[in-house]
Amino acid sequence: MEIITKINAELNGIVWGPIMLTFLIGVGIFLSVITGGMQFRKFGYIMKKTILGVFSKNHHEKDGSGVSSFQAVATAMAGTIGTGSITGLATAICSGGPGAVFWMWISALLGMATKYAEIVLSLKFREKNSQGQYVGGPMYYIKNGLNLKWLAVLFAIFAMFACLGTGNATQSNSIAVALNSTMGIKPWITGIVLTVIAAAVILGGMKRIASVNEKLVPFMAVFYVICALVALIINIEKVPAAFALIFKEAFNFKAAAGGTAGYGIMLAMHYGFSRGVFSNEAGLGSAPIAHAASSTKNPVHQGLWGMFEVFFTTIVICTLSALVLLTTGLWSTGEFEGSALSIASFNSVIPKIGGIGVTLSTVFFALSTILGWAYYGEVSVGFLTNKSQKAITVYRIIYVAFVFLGTVGSLDLIWSISETMNGLMAIPNLIGVVGLYKVVKNITTEHFKELKK
Repeated sequence: MEIITKINAELNGIVWGPIMLTFLIGVGIFLSVITGGMQFRKFGYIMKKTILGVFSKNHHEKDGSGVSSFQAVATAMAGTIGTGSITGLATAICSGGPGAVFWMWISALLGMATKYAEIVLSLKFREKNSQGQYVGGPMYYIKNGLNLKWLAVLFAIFAMFACLGTGNATQSNSIAVALNSTMGIKPWITGIVLTVIAAAVILGGMKRIASVNEKLVPFMAVFYVICALVALIINIEKVPAAFALIFKEAFNFKAAAGGTAGYGIMLAMHYGFSRGVFSNEAGLGSAPIAHAASSTKNPVHQGLWGMFEVFFTTIVICTLSALVLLTTGLWSTGEFEGSALSIASFNSVIPKIGGIGVTLSTVFFALSTILGWAYYGEVSVGFLTNKSQKAITVYRIIYVAFVFLGTVGSLDLIWSISETMNGLMAIPNLIGVVGLYKVVKNITTEHFKELKK
């Protein structure tokens, strides 16, 4: 175990080092320019076509080739509004300081353009499987758009393993920690119950996953927002100081003991961007896999949902989580970590009820993420095995087994390995997105030309 930890630490330092951070920022800026700063200039249009039009009939139409636009979005958001918004945010603040929140915001604003481009390409270059259903994602636009099969294979391999950690073990671990610290439920008991639930949904394939997430995601999002707002209203006088702390620490050039100046800001950027990507998945290449399953024929319309996802998960959910943690001050005591810190913070403001509220939110968030990422993994396996249904079934069984393993595993090691896999996934995906930027630009330009007509 010690050897694994050491190897992963070395690899993580490379994958999430200055080069990767610069690459993520650079791609986000580049795509923002290419799309004409859509996330800023067209913000009203984005909201109108997504959340404000959620009851539109068009969002719920589907055919045999895919799920509805909203079901695809719900599945993608199930993956993004996971414990990255609670546990990931808490670990970012504990490890990188309050300034990490600022860099999470920057990653989100730039990531809106990145995720938009990913989804547009995912719909443009998707294929159909043996059941006549759409399948897509970075592996398909790298193969069909860039004609780089080897790079597509690399992405699929990284994604396959990342799903077992990022979308599975870290999530079930967070549920087990939350239920144990709040209700005293043993992790192995949580593991058995979660495994049974996951198996019942995951073995039914994408349509069952999408059907469950369509109902689960809106409920869990609204529930958590209400819990956080109540906690902040109670501590409203401390909110301005919390915002000030975020901005102050984001540009803290303090040095580590015996180190060089700039240590503070680099640490904040590292955790801000890595946990930001874990929270909203922009640049990771995972969410476009779910969006590609949509029956929607217009890549731009589906891409707008991707922009909304990033905005909601990081700018809204993560900001609310951060303010609750910072206004209580428990983040600086060193007594808590991960979801336990979030639970303790909510409990300190709303005794008992707050802890139960964030525990239930953690359970809902993490469970929906486990279900969403199961689909990402099976599409990756399908790509590697020429859409073999037998291989996909075997992967589903392994995936379900990892749900239990996550509940009894080490939190630090699981999160660290997952973070490394996230970075490895992002590299081929970002290469694909940049290489196909002209396709994104042309599709976007054509769409808005048609709107003017």
